[in-house]
Amino acid sequence: MKNLKALALILPTLFLLSACSYESFSEVEALNNAQPVGSPFTQRLATEYREFANTELQEMFDYPDALHFARKGLAAAEGEMVMPEPLTDWNLSPAHVQELGTARGRLINVLDLDARDLSPDQAAIAQVRFDCWIEQQEESWQADDISNCKTQFYAALETLEDQLKTVSTPAAPRPAADPTLHIEPTEPMQIENALYLVFFDFDRSTLTTEGEGIIDVIINELNNRADVQYLEVIGHTDTSGSKVYNQKLALRRAKAVMDSLVTRGIPPEMVRMESRGEDDLIVDTADNIREPANRRVSIAFGK
Repeated sequence: MKNLKALALILPTLFLLSACSYESFSEVEALNNAQPVGSPFTQRLATEYREFANTELQEMFDYPDALHFARKGLAAAEGEMVMPEPLTDWNLSPAHVQELGTARGRLINVLDLDARDLSPDQAAIAQVRFDCWIEQQEESWQADDISNCKTQFYAALETLEDQLKTVSTPAAPRPAADPTLHIEPTEPMQIENALYLVFFDFDRSTLTTEGEGIIDVIINELNNRADVQYLEVIGHTDTSGSKVYNQKLALRRAKAVMDSLVTRGIPPEMVRMESRGEDDLIVDTADNIREPANRRVSIAFGK
């Protein structure tokens, strides 16, 4: 990570000399001793982060990142919803930012489509392998480790995407026992039931690389369907700031998503834009609380 890696470069000798006695390593030990609670997803997530943190500490000797991922594992062990790493926290080349941003967009999309509940083990593996990939990619010198994390991430992600397709499209009905009895086939789930979320940085209305990746996913879906008549784009904020300000900020976020869609060929008249400010929270918080999950734009399809 940017700040911690810089410190590690400045004081490598200090880290080596103090590795065994560095007090913050207690977080890794605490995670090793933790008994995870919460959902099946958060429990498996804690287990995956525990293995990752120990590898970073004991095999890679990467003390800052071992602590960072141990802290994420401890949060997951307490049942908290921990998100995949944001690209802005890592020093990456433009090419890697684009690739990782698209990958993170796909991951966030399947997680938002209930992959955490439908396949908690695969969802946890996908998230931690993504974090492993981005961490190894920043270091950019252990090609095998980068490849392993990346390959395992995509394997888990594609499994999740396939499972979600199966859930979204019911199997064809069995033939009726009486061949003379006509039964209408079951209609598959309509695409308007899908919901895409684009997240924003605090007090910003500029699309992140991950957000652009979600837009790419939406465009790809639209290109494969002819039954979508409109897109509903709704802006949201967290509760930090006044209601009046947040209403305007949410509108700017919705406009940023709309502009991105239009530049990719979506007709402006196809987009229905709305701002809900801080009135429709994903995570219920008190006033003046910064909450990343609430800083979003939701995109739904309609007929």
